[in-house]
Amino acid sequence: MTDDAPDSAPKSPTLTPLSWFSGNRAGLAALTISVVALGLAGAPYLTGGDFGGRVRAYLLAHPQVLDEVVAARDVAARADRTSGINAAVARNPAVLAPAPGEPAFGPVDARVTVTEFFDYRCPYCKMAAPEYLKLMEANPDVRFVFREWPVLDQGEVITSQYAARAALAAHAQGKYLAVHQALMAQSALSIDGIDRILVASGIDLQRARAAMATADTSRLLADIHTGAAAMGLEGTPTFFINGKVTGTNNPADLARLITKAKEG
Repeated sequence: MTDDAPDSAPKSPTLTPLSWFSGNRAGLAALTISVVALGLAGAPYLTGGDFGGRVRAYLLAHPQVLDEVVAARDVAARADRTSGINAAVARNPAVLAPAPGEPAFGPVDARVTVTEFFDYRCPYCKMAAPEYLKLMEANPDVRFVFREWPVLDQGEVITSQYAARAALAAHAQGKYLAVHQALMAQSALSIDGIDRILVASGIDLQRARAAMATADTSRLLADIHTGAAAMGLEGTPTFFINGKVTGTNNPADLARLITKAKEG
Protein backbone atom coordinates (compact mmCIF):
# COMPACT_ATOMS: atom_id res chain seq x y z
CA MET A 1 0.00 0.00 0.00
CA THR A 2 1.15 3.48 -0.75
CA ASP A 3 -1.17 5.32 1.65
CA ASP A 4 -1.65 5.19 5.39
CA ALA A 5 -2.36 1.76 6.89
CA PRO A 6 -5.90 1.07 8.22
CA ASP A 7 -6.43 0.98 11.96
CA SER A 8 -7.84 -2.16 13.53
CA ALA A 9 -11.65 -2.35 13.33
CA PRO A 10 -14.30 -4.54 15.00
CA LYS A 11 -15.65 -7.50 13.05
CA SER A 12 -18.69 -6.58 11.00
CA PRO A 13 -21.88 -8.68 10.91
CA THR A 14 -22.48 -11.19 8.14
CA LEU A 15 -23.93 -9.45 5.11
CA THR A 16 -26.66 -10.44 2.73
CA PRO A 17 -25.65 -10.98 -0.91
CA LEU A 18 -27.83 -8.08 -2.07
CA SER A 19 -26.72 -4.54 -2.64
CA TRP A 20 -28.42 -1.53 -1.08
CA PHE A 21 -30.50 -0.56 -4.14
CA SER A 22 -31.03 -4.00 -5.60
CA GLY A 23 -32.01 -5.47 -2.23
CA ASN A 24 -34.88 -3.04 -1.85
CA ARG A 25 -35.93 -3.53 -5.47
CA ALA A 26 -35.78 -7.30 -5.13
CA GLY A 27 -38.24 -7.19 -2.25
CA LEU A 28 -40.65 -5.05 -4.23
CA ALA A 29 -40.27 -7.26 -7.28
CA ALA A 30 -40.91 -10.39 -5.21
CA LEU A 31 -44.09 -8.90 -3.78
CA THR A 32 -45.29 -7.89 -7.25
CA ILE A 33 -44.56 -11.32 -8.70
CA SER A 34 -46.35 -13.03 -5.82
CA VAL A 35 -49.47 -10.96 -6.43
CA VAL A 36 -49.34 -11.71 -10.17
CA ALA A 37 -48.76 -15.39 -9.48
CA LEU A 38 -51.76 -15.54 -7.19
CA GLY A 39 -53.87 -13.84 -9.84
CA LEU A 40 -52.76 -16.29 -12.50
CA ALA A 41 -53.35 -19.20 -10.15
CA GLY A 42 -56.95 -18.15 -9.75
CA ALA A 43 -57.60 -17.50 -13.43
CA PRO A 44 -57.92 -21.14 -14.58
CA TYR A 45 -60.28 -21.87 -11.69
CA LEU A 46 -62.57 -19.06 -12.76
CA THR A 47 -62.57 -20.19 -16.38
CA GLY A 48 -62.96 -23.90 -15.71
CA GLY A 49 -59.56 -24.81 -17.19
CA ASP A 50 -57.87 -25.77 -13.91
CA PHE A 51 -58.04 -29.56 -14.16
CA GLY A 52 -61.15 -29.58 -12.02
CA GLY A 53 -59.66 -27.02 -9.61
CA ARG A 54 -56.73 -29.25 -8.67
CA VAL A 55 -54.04 -26.62 -9.49
CA ARG A 56 -55.78 -23.99 -7.39
CA ALA A 57 -56.33 -26.42 -4.55
CA TYR A 58 -52.69 -27.50 -4.62
CA LEU A 59 -51.42 -23.91 -4.50
CA LEU A 60 -53.75 -23.07 -1.65
CA ALA A 61 -52.53 -26.12 0.25
CA HIS A 62 -48.87 -25.51 -0.63
CA PRO A 63 -48.35 -21.70 -0.85
CA GLN A 64 -44.61 -22.19 -0.38
CA VAL A 65 -44.50 -23.20 -4.05
CA LEU A 66 -45.09 -19.56 -4.96
CA ASP A 67 -42.14 -18.58 -2.74
CA GLU A 68 -40.01 -21.11 -4.59
CA VAL A 69 -41.12 -19.68 -7.93
CA VAL A 70 -40.25 -16.14 -6.80
CA ALA A 71 -36.87 -17.30 -5.45
CA ALA A 72 -36.06 -19.07 -8.72
CA ARG A 73 -37.07 -15.95 -10.64
CA ASP A 74 -34.80 -13.78 -8.46
CA VAL A 75 -31.85 -16.15 -8.95
CA ALA A 76 -32.37 -16.04 -12.72
CA ALA A 77 -32.70 -12.25 -12.67
CA ARG A 78 -29.46 -11.87 -10.69
CA ALA A 79 -27.70 -14.22 -13.09
CA ASP A 80 -28.94 -12.13 -16.01
CA ARG A 81 -27.73 -8.92 -14.36
CA THR A 82 -24.35 -10.49 -13.62
CA SER A 83 -23.97 -11.68 -17.20
CA GLY A 84 -24.94 -8.27 -18.52
CA ILE A 85 -22.44 -6.47 -16.31
CA ASN A 86 -19.62 -8.84 -17.16
CA ALA A 87 -20.39 -8.55 -20.87
CA ALA A 88 -20.27 -4.75 -20.62
CA VAL A 89 -16.86 -4.91 -18.92
CA ALA A 90 -15.59 -7.39 -21.50
CA ARG A 91 -16.56 -4.95 -24.26
CA ASN A 92 -14.80 -2.07 -22.52
CA PRO A 93 -12.26 -3.23 -19.87
CA ALA A 94 -11.05 0.35 -19.43
CA VAL A 95 -14.26 1.14 -17.55
CA LEU A 96 -12.66 -0.44 -14.44
CA ALA A 97 -9.18 1.02 -14.90
CA PRO A 98 -8.19 3.41 -12.08
CA ALA A 99 -8.23 7.03 -13.19
CA PRO A 100 -5.53 9.55 -12.22
CA GLY A 101 -6.22 10.67 -8.67
CA GLU A 102 -8.38 7.66 -7.86
CA PRO A 103 -7.46 5.71 -4.69
CA ALA A 104 -5.76 2.42 -5.56
CA PHE A 105 -3.43 0.39 -3.31
CA GLY A 106 -1.18 -2.55 -4.00
CA PRO A 107 1.14 -3.45 -6.87
CA VAL A 108 0.29 -1.88 -10.22
CA ASP A 109 1.13 -5.20 -11.89
CA ALA A 110 -0.78 -7.32 -9.37
CA ARG A 111 -2.19 -10.59 -10.65
CA VAL A 112 -5.48 -9.84 -8.87
CA THR A 113 -7.33 -6.53 -8.78
CA VAL A 114 -10.37 -5.86 -6.61
CA THR A 115 -12.60 -2.86 -7.32
CA GLU A 116 -15.37 -1.64 -5.01
CA PHE A 117 -18.15 0.80 -5.94
CA PHE A 118 -19.54 2.34 -2.75
CA ASP A 119 -21.35 5.23 -1.11
CA TYR A 120 -20.41 6.45 2.38
CA ARG A 121 -24.07 6.53 3.42
CA CYS A 122 -24.80 2.97 2.27
CA PRO A 123 -25.39 0.73 5.34
CA TYR A 124 -24.07 -2.41 3.64
CA CYS A 125 -20.93 -0.53 2.60
CA LYS A 126 -20.42 0.49 6.22
CA MET A 127 -20.88 -3.09 7.43
CA ALA A 128 -18.38 -4.45 4.91
CA ALA A 129 -15.73 -1.75 5.37
CA PRO A 130 -13.80 -3.04 8.43
CA GLU A 131 -13.43 -6.57 7.05
CA TYR A 132 -12.60 -5.21 3.60
CA LEU A 133 -9.67 -3.29 5.05
CA LYS A 134 -8.54 -6.49 6.73
CA LEU A 135 -8.62 -8.18 3.31
CA MET A 136 -6.19 -5.51 2.13
CA GLU A 137 -3.83 -6.20 5.02
CA ALA A 138 -4.02 -9.96 4.39
CA ASN A 139 -3.38 -9.62 0.64
CA PRO A 140 -0.52 -7.16 0.03
CA ASP A 141 0.01 -8.70 -3.41
CA VAL A 142 -3.51 -7.68 -4.53
CA ARG A 143 -4.42 -4.28 -5.96
CA PHE A 144 -7.50 -2.67 -4.35
CA VAL A 145 -9.32 0.13 -6.16
CA PHE A 146 -11.74 2.34 -4.22
CA ARG A 147 -14.37 3.71 -6.57
CA GLU A 148 -16.29 6.62 -5.07
CA TRP A 149 -19.89 6.31 -6.32
CA PRO A 150 -22.12 8.75 -4.39
CA VAL A 151 -25.65 7.73 -5.38
CA LEU A 152 -27.79 8.14 -2.26
CA ASP A 153 -28.29 11.92 -2.29
CA GLN A 154 -31.84 13.12 -2.91
CA GLY A 155 -33.20 16.59 -3.47
CA GLU A 156 -31.00 19.18 -1.80
CA VAL A 157 -29.08 16.57 0.21
CA ILE A 158 -25.46 16.39 -1.00
CA THR A 159 -23.87 14.46 1.87
CA SER A 160 -22.78 11.46 -0.19
CA GLN A 161 -21.27 13.73 -2.84
CA TYR A 162 -19.50 15.84 -0.24
CA ALA A 163 -18.10 12.74 1.51
CA ALA A 164 -16.77 11.34 -1.78
CA ARG A 165 -15.08 14.63 -2.63
CA ALA A 166 -13.65 14.88 0.89
CA ALA A 167 -12.18 11.39 0.64
CA LEU A 168 -10.58 12.17 -2.72
CA ALA A 169 -9.12 15.36 -1.26
CA ALA A 170 -7.73 13.32 1.64
CA HIS A 171 -6.15 10.96 -0.89
CA ALA A 172 -4.35 13.93 -2.43
CA GLN A 173 -2.87 14.61 1.02
CA GLY A 174 -1.84 10.96 1.53
CA LYS A 175 -4.47 10.07 4.15
CA TYR A 176 -7.21 8.35 2.17
CA LEU A 177 -7.57 5.15 4.19
CA ALA A 178 -7.77 6.95 7.55
CA VAL A 179 -10.53 9.23 6.27
CA HIS A 180 -12.29 6.39 4.43
CA GLN A 181 -12.40 4.31 7.59
CA ALA A 182 -13.62 7.23 9.71
CA LEU A 183 -16.38 8.07 7.24
CA MET A 184 -17.53 4.45 7.10
CA ALA A 185 -17.50 4.19 10.90
CA GLN A 186 -20.08 6.99 11.28
CA SER A 187 -23.67 5.73 11.37
CA ALA A 188 -24.90 9.08 10.06
CA LEU A 189 -22.96 11.73 8.18
CA SER A 190 -23.34 15.48 7.89
CA ILE A 191 -21.30 18.16 6.12
CA ASP A 192 -19.97 19.49 9.43
CA GLY A 193 -19.24 15.97 10.61
CA ILE A 194 -17.25 15.22 7.48
CA ASP A 195 -15.20 18.38 7.99
CA ARG A 196 -14.49 17.32 11.57
CA ILE A 197 -13.29 13.93 10.34
CA LEU A 198 -10.93 15.62 7.90
CA VAL A 199 -9.44 17.85 10.59
CA ALA A 200 -9.16 14.95 13.08
CA SER A 201 -7.32 12.94 10.42
CA GLY A 202 -4.71 15.65 9.98
CA ILE A 203 -6.09 17.05 6.72
CA ASP A 204 -5.51 20.69 5.77
CA LEU A 205 -9.17 21.69 5.48
CA GLN A 206 -8.56 24.74 3.30
CA ARG A 207 -6.53 22.71 0.81
CA ALA A 208 -9.10 19.94 0.92
CA ARG A 209 -12.01 22.25 0.15
CA ALA A 210 -10.12 23.71 -2.77
CA ALA A 211 -9.41 20.22 -4.13
CA MET A 212 -13.04 19.17 -3.64
CA ALA A 213 -14.23 22.01 -5.88
CA THR A 214 -11.88 21.38 -8.81
CA ALA A 215 -13.03 20.39 -12.28
CA ASP A 216 -10.82 17.30 -12.09
CA THR A 217 -12.72 16.01 -9.06
CA SER A 218 -16.07 16.69 -10.71
CA ARG A 219 -14.90 14.97 -13.89
CA LEU A 220 -13.69 11.90 -12.00
CA LEU A 221 -17.01 11.44 -10.19
CA ALA A 222 -18.96 12.07 -13.39
CA ASP A 223 -16.88 9.45 -15.21
CA ILE A 224 -17.56 6.95 -12.42
CA HIS A 225 -21.31 7.54 -12.74
CA THR A 226 -21.11 7.16 -16.50
CA GLY A 227 -19.12 3.94 -16.22
CA ALA A 228 -21.49 2.47 -13.64
CA ALA A 229 -24.46 3.25 -15.88
CA ALA A 230 -22.73 1.72 -18.89
CA MET A 231 -22.20 -1.50 -16.94
CA GLY A 232 -25.76 -1.53 -15.60
CA LEU A 233 -24.83 -1.37 -11.93
CA GLU A 234 -27.83 -1.09 -9.60
CA GLY A 235 -26.52 -0.66 -6.09
CA THR A 236 -23.77 -0.39 -3.54
CA PRO A 237 -21.53 -1.99 -2.60
CA THR A 238 -20.63 -3.70 -5.86
CA PHE A 239 -17.33 -5.59 -6.06
CA PHE A 240 -15.32 -6.74 -9.04
CA ILE A 241 -12.40 -9.18 -9.04
CA ASN A 242 -10.29 -9.15 -12.18
CA GLY A 243 -13.09 -7.54 -14.15
CA LYS A 244 -15.85 -9.92 -13.01
CA VAL A 245 -18.65 -8.74 -10.75
CA THR A 246 -18.74 -10.88 -7.62
CA GLY A 247 -22.47 -10.85 -6.87
CA THR A 248 -21.72 -10.75 -3.14
CA ASN A 249 -20.76 -8.17 -0.53
CA ASN A 250 -19.82 -10.72 2.12
CA PRO A 251 -16.12 -10.28 3.05
CA ALA A 252 -15.70 -14.02 3.67
CA ASP A 253 -16.96 -14.75 0.16
CA LEU A 254 -14.69 -12.05 -1.23
CA ALA A 255 -11.71 -13.61 0.53
CA ARG A 256 -12.47 -16.98 -1.08
CA LEU A 257 -12.87 -15.37 -4.51
CA ILE A 258 -9.55 -13.53 -4.12
CA THR A 259 -7.81 -16.79 -3.23
CA LYS A 260 -9.42 -18.50 -6.22
CA ALA A 261 -8.31 -15.67 -8.51
CA LYS A 262 -4.74 -16.02 -7.26
CA GLU A 263 -4.79 -19.73 -7.99
CA GLY A 264 -6.47 -19.38 -11.40
